[in-house]
Amino acid sequence: MSKAEKRERQKENRERAREERERLQKRARQMKTFRSLLIVLIPIMVILVIVSLTSNSDDSASASFDAKKFYTATIETTEGNIVVALDQSTPKATGAFVKFAEEGKYNGTCIDRIARDFVIQGGSKGCDQQTNLGPTVVGEVPTDNYPVGSLAAAKGSTDPAGTFGGQFFIVTGSQGATLPNDYARFGSVSSGMDVAQKIGGLPITDGKTDGKPASKITIKRVTVKSSSKAPATTTTTAAPTTTTTAAATTTTT
Repeated sequence: MSKAEKRERQKENRERAREERERLQKRARQMKTFRSLLIVLIPIMVILVIVSLTSNSDDSASASFDAKKFYTATIETTEGNIVVALDQSTPKATGAFVKFAEEGKYNGTCIDRIARDFVIQGGSKGCDQQTNLGPTVVGEVPTDNYPVGSLAAAKGSTDPAGTFGGQFFIVTGSQGATLPNDYARFGSVSSGMDVAQKIGGLPITDGKTDGKPASKITIKRVTVKSSSKAPATTTTTAAPTTTTTAAATTTTT
């Protein structure tokens, strides 16, 4: 090999070495940039996932609810039907109730509690006042207590105000006015109050004034209808005032 060829080869080797160094340096810069992006993006992705999960919890509860529409729900029981006008101004609680109804979650549940001149309660998964129908939402609570005919969410005494997981109560007596504003209220009886009060007067296990009905009262289904027009206003007849006093916590499950 001549000196000229040797110099040319050395030159080519140096050029290839330089190109390889530049390639490795470029790759190192790219990896550094990628790692920097990951450091920035991972926390953002975690935050987005948390926000998505949180918003999905609320959105799923009101996915079928349109605040521009008027909703009525027919609670079909073995003792007769109770029709309630659902409140447009309580989208979280009303939306959750509509969703449970449309999914058939109330079908085959029970009116599992009667409190004399106070409330009837139902909607627990096992007819036991213990099991919810699905994930809970924190619904809207009233500022004016619970008049006769009110439809509201039953909850545990330690649950946050407005907690709603499917169980509900209907106020059948004047003692509803003694309840603190801790329970999501999302409707009122528009017809069938006589059925609700008839159920409220049925025998209770062991002759108690507050407890499980002596005979099973099944909720066959809850059917929800919506309309762009407001339903005709009806007046709920109040139950006679009695001297019975029930503690607020007794409406909880």
